Amino acid sequence: MTAMIYPTTNPEATEVMVVARGEGPYIYDETGKQYLEGMAGLWCTSLGYGNEEIIETARRQMEELSFSHMFGGKTHPSAIELADKLAAMTPIDDARVFLGASGSDANDTLVKLIRYHAVATGQPQRVKIIAREKGYHGVTLASAALTGLPPNHAHFQLPFDALGVLRTGAPHYYRCAEEGESEADFVARRANELEQLILAEGPETIAAMIAEPVNGAGGVIIPPAGYFEAIQAVLDRYGILLWDDEVICGFGRLGAAFGAEKLNMKPKMMACAKALTSAYVPLSAAIVSGDIADAIAGPAAEMGVFGHGYTYSGHPLGCAVASKVLDIYVRDGLFEHAAVIGDYMATGLSKFADHPLVGEVSAMGMLGALELVADKNTKRPFDGMKVGQFCAKAAETNGLIIRPLGGNRVALCPPLIIQKAHVDEIMDKLGRALDSTLDFVTTEGLAA
Repeated sequence: MTAMIYPTTNPEATEVMVVARGEGPYIYDETGKQYLEGMAGLWCTSLGYGNEEIIETARRQMEELSFSHMFGGKTHPSAIELADKLAAMTPIDDARVFLGASGSDANDTLVKLIRYHAVATGQPQRVKIIAREKGYHGVTLASAALTGLPPNHAHFQLPFDALGVLRTGAPHYYRCAEEGESEADFVARRANELEQLILAEGPETIAAMIAEPVNGAGGVIIPPAGYFEAIQAVLDRYGILLWDDEVICGFGRLGAAFGAEKLNMKPKMMACAKALTSAYVPLSAAIVSGDIADAIAGPAAEMGVFGHGYTYSGHPLGCAVASKVLDIYVRDGLFEHAAVIGDYMATGLSKFADHPLVGEVSAMGMLGALELVADKNTKRPFDGMKVGQFCAKAAETNGLIIRPLGGNRVALCPPLIIQKAHVDEIMDKLGRALDSTLDFVTTEGLAA
């Protein structure tokens, strides 16, 4: 064991796999064993591993300009090019781009911009943010408070009240619907609950609602049809902004450039990271509409400085890589490819609906999950995460990386570059892992 404090890891189970190298959609451990990377790292390596175009772009940028900060009026060509590309791509009017290093810091930046905007527009009380249960928005202090997952809250003493974080229900029909409730009725109830929360808190105190198009780390939760239209109508009624967290869904994951386009969201703010660089280097973007940026610019000019920024904001290496990655996505038609392969993957996953352990199959684009249950008829869950973790380990034994999530859900998020043969490999190995898991729960007496 090294001196490392590992992120999102059981401290008693560290260094169980040492990843030595990667190639295409595969990684290899230090023994040389091959694994199909069914999670694209952490939802991020969309172009797979060892892409020579990206490596060459990074090498060239490092030779030309290894670093330049962006404080005090300084800039550089890679940052300007990337910001303009992103602004042109996003479904936000007159988009303006602030660059950082991670999805967490992008969401933290947007929390600060909300507060700055509130003062700048004479509404200093309008700083509350509605977040959803089972949402994931990062782990910095503010973004962790927005996150709706208990393991990211426990023991950290997060300042929910000080930050004005409000919580509303998850869009998870399978787990959250009431007895006999249709999907349409469920959507209507969630919209009504949102409206009642807004009225109880005071609409004039609420700035925004943050939402992932499809909840990622919260379980790959696909919202029912009409969900965002219903939510948007409530927000519009009270002048509350929709804040779109595209850290996982952005750049083709759902078969479109952004999840907002796939699910008919109308955001005024957006956070991006992960696939922005295909994770070759860290980079994030916090994006706001032009009217928000302009409102902030006036008071900042009077102050003489906009007092927010990171040493690595607009790092030349990250910007150059991101710009090349975006070019590859467009040139190679990878968003369209993801839609086609995503349909094929969804068909493969749907075949597991009859498996004795599978309660729900979720899939949209190249994002999918299975919920493992103790009783399919009653939806009785397994206690803890033991079964999901066993399934993920069984998949690893068979040469497939998947991720166990809370509620004994196992997730898939393979690189966008995979082909149908890779999907077939995923389904074969996942099927064997499920059968091993069934043997395990039967032997342990955990199933119905």
